[in-house]
Amino acid sequence: MFEISENDIAIDALREQMKDPGAGGYCVFEGRVRNENEGRMVERLEYEVYEPLAVKEGERVLEEAQQRFPYLLAFCVHRSGLLEIGDCAVWVGVAAAHRDEAFQACRYIIDEIKVRLPVWKKEHYAGGDSGWVNCERCASVLRQSKDQNGKGS
Repeated sequence: MFEISENDIAIDALREQMKDPGAGGYCVFEGRVRNENEGRMVERLEYEVYEPLAVKEGERVLEEAQQRFPYLLAFCVHRSGLLEIGDCAVWVGVAAAHRDEAFQACRYIIDEIKVRLPVWKKEHYAGGDSGWVNCERCASVLRQSKDQNGKGS
């Protein structure tokens, strides 16, 4: 299940949904809004999302993770709108029979959604200016990972 939400992510409710008697491994990633980026003080973030495509692509990422690292349950929620420092911007949870599949699937999901989804991040800085942020670091990490796994071009 993949979802875009304008509201706070209901972390406790998501954790409850992750319970499965066959799961020996459970992995969660919570991406939070931090107060600094590349030496600039950040006061808040704003996410704009093209939701129909983001949901479709997010579901595709979950399906790919299922094929690569068989898991029992996986959920991912990404926020849209204005977020404050400390808010949860993205949540990924994976339950699998074994820890290795849970870790790998969780990492795959967050890495892929960061570069594939039509989600744009605008940082609002101390002093009043703002700017759209491009995740070049995300793309380079993904390319490096694919090259190491023999799946690069």
